[in-house]
Amino acid sequence: MAQEKTKQEIVAQLQKDILLLQGFKPNHGTTQCIGLGPIEAGFPNAVFPIAAIHEFLCSTPEIAASSQGFIAGILQQLMQNDGTCIYISQSRSLFPTALFAYGVQPHQMIFIDVGTERDVLWAMEEALKCKELAAVIAEVRDISFAQSRRLQLALEKSQVTGFILRTAADRIATTACVARWQIKPILSEQVDGLPGLGFPRWQVELLRVRNGNPGVWQLEWKAGQFAVVTAAETSDVRRRKTG
Repeated sequence: MAQEKTKQEIVAQLQKDILLLQGFKPNHGTTQCIGLGPIEAGFPNAVFPIAAIHEFLCSTPEIAASSQGFIAGILQQLMQNDGTCIYISQSRSLFPTALFAYGVQPHQMIFIDVGTERDVLWAMEEALKCKELAAVIAEVRDISFAQSRRLQLALEKSQVTGFILRTAADRIATTACVARWQIKPILSEQVDGLPGLGFPRWQVELLRVRNGNPGVWQLEWKAGQFAVVTAAETSDVRRRKTG
């Protein structure tokens, strides 16, 4: 029995060590470190994984814009104390002033525009090695397992968090990314009977998460933080639209 218990303890410790290497931090009494509410319960230790690569499937411009807004809300937490984020792309689609709505100042963002997708991945890998950064975001059409693995290795010492906006989402290959997301826009609450003026709302799909539990949630960015959209609120918006 004693020997069996020792084996179990060794396995448990190895699992904890692996989770730490993958960006999953221990839960020290809080599940709201990023403010994602029930979504964070889907991660090991109920903590959003930092020092890891997150992959976002962006098959349309609308989904890409929703992903950028969702990531901006996360950046508000990651970039506290005047942190800095690098955004790398071939043809930038993010409007810097829009970041104000998510509590991120445009001067906290450094935009790097390059000529080829190969340059995007190279620049991201180099940026992820810089421990002075809070996060790195890159727009790419596609990424292989080997390329994503290189990115994960690059951030292991720096502990920077990486976000990939993957625009060729029609063919989904296996990657080393710790989580795969898809963020779709949904109807916002009407203001004075006018559609499109309410706070942004999304259907957040955590399609895959290493050692965690995928799921689907509806969130809203309201009063400077994420808020869960209830079924009653969603039904009310649809009723007003059809009415």
